[in-house]
Amino acid sequence: MQVNFQHMQAAHCESGVTRNLLKNIGINKMTEPLAFGLGSGLFFVYVPFLKINNGPAIAFRSFPGIIFKQTCKSLKIPVRRKKFFSKQKAQLFLDQRLEEGHAVGCQVGVYYLPYFPKEYRFHFNAHNLIVYGKEGDNYLVSDPIMDTVKMLTSYQLERVRFAKGALAPKGQLYYVEKNQDVTDEQMKTAIKDGIKKNVFNMLRIPGPIAGVRGIRFAGRKIKKWRDKLGLPKAGLYLAQLVRMQEEIGTGGGGFRYIYAAFLQEAYAYHPADGLLKISAEFSRAGDLWRTSAVQAAGIYKQRLGSQEDFNVMGDYLLEIAEIEKKAFESLAKINWH
Repeated sequence: MQVNFQHMQAAHCESGVTRNLLKNIGINKMTEPLAFGLGSGLFFVYVPFLKINNGPAIAFRSFPGIIFKQTCKSLKIPVRRKKFFSKQKAQLFLDQRLEEGHAVGCQVGVYYLPYFPKEYRFHFNAHNLIVYGKEGDNYLVSDPIMDTVKMLTSYQLERVRFAKGALAPKGQLYYVEKNQDVTDEQMKTAIKDGIKKNVFNMLRIPGPIAGVRGIRFAGRKIKKWRDKLGLPKAGLYLAQLVRMQEEIGTGGGGFRYIYAAFLQEAYAYHPADGLLKISAEFSRAGDLWRTSAVQAAGIYKQRLGSQEDFNVMGDYLLEIAEIEKKAFESLAKINWH
């Protein structure tokens, strides 16, 4: 059994899965940047008391599943999402959806994905891919960050669907319940809603750890890591930042580039004054995230290590926080007509 499905590569897994699933039901105007923006995907959170791979929890995007859920909700597209306690029931439910002709999104862990290069395999359970068919005991897989489709045995797929640890997927899958079209008016409304939600998430969530406050908070903490943690552990913490930014975060703040592209595409629906200028500011933030990753990698690899090097690293984040704060404040003032 196999769904008529077109694989397309993407910069990021969930926005790529969202675009590909929606295109599969006939929404051809959907692009990856639009999926990311409609899903309010841009975010930052630094949680020092939560450890992942022996480092603080850091994320550059919204919580796993939000992009798909919010994009479909904003376009009034009915979806189904389900988790499982039983591995057998999880496989049976997946097989039934494939029999019905549904391509199915799955949240998985990357550590046991056999087609991932070894250097990219670590215990991260918020990766997304699409299962679109089954041949014997093998499942046909469209992983949007790969250039070609892949194949997993039932055991290999079960292993990644039920990976253990933080953000354990618990066999989670999701799919669009029926084909439908989306009008330009729906897109215009969804774009406005997506931007407004992202403004709230980055500027107005209370507390110091999320949004632009979280970036500023992390920047100030980094300046203290050398003395507080010692150079070896501080280097490992910075390696965690780079890992989440470069390997999961689409390359040096790549989420900022995707969001900049979203605002450019949004301009075609809403030619609002200032939108393209704000887009350029998110590209500038992406450039600084990339520069900060080089600085962090230099410390981790012990090419750098003085207190001044940590100060420079922290200052990069403080500058980024200011850029993103002003950009989102400008988005909040856009006249949508």
